[in-house]
Amino acid sequence: MLKPKPTLYLLLSMYIAGIIGLNLEISADIFKFLTPFNLLFSGFVLISFHVDKNKAFAFFTVSTLMIGYWIEVIGVNTGLIFGNYQYITTLGFEVFNVPLMIGVNWLIVAYCSGHILNKVAVPKILKAAFASALMTAFDYLVEPIAIRLDMWNWFGEIPPLSNYIGWFCTSFIIQLIYFYAPFKKENPVAIWLFALQTLFFGIQWLF
Repeated sequence: MLKPKPTLYLLLSMYIAGIIGLNLEISADIFKFLTPFNLLFSGFVLISFHVDKNKAFAFFTVSTLMIGYWIEVIGVNTGLIFGNYQYITTLGFEVFNVPLMIGVNWLIVAYCSGHILNKVAVPKILKAAFASALMTAFDYLVEPIAIRLDMWNWFGEIPPLSNYIGWFCTSFIIQLIYFYAPFKKENPVAIWLFALQTLFFGIQWLF
């Protein structure tokens, strides 16, 4: 059975290794290959420490995976919603030109953002809006690093405003499910995982 403190130490070591390994030419390709496994393990840890695994939580989890994945399929293959972009190689195996791990990414960011805003004393619809804004801000942080690490690109352009509008709208749908689904929003590692991911991408703005 996983325990919070040693699991967080393990995640910390993984993310530190990733920062170093992805930015050294000799090891960059290896750590790019390992990126989807890191993402999958992070998602596994997050779900493992959720305290109320009822049907409502299962509905939220599956819905988020599906919404996150299929909205990207529409976006990549039509240019609608987010703009014209494509996935490259770092996030792993693709179906319909979208890595399967992208659904896991949406789940992690959505769950952690919702968890952070859950204690704010405002109506649920405002919590959903604030959490969606946090998710969109996180995407803004991630974009230049993801492009540099060959996760995706915008055909040589910067991400358009439509990307962030699309992120907010998609996030808002997911967050409405999160806040209105009847399950306890308790997880001892969620805020720490979000902090690790934020530091992982934030530090790399310095490289």
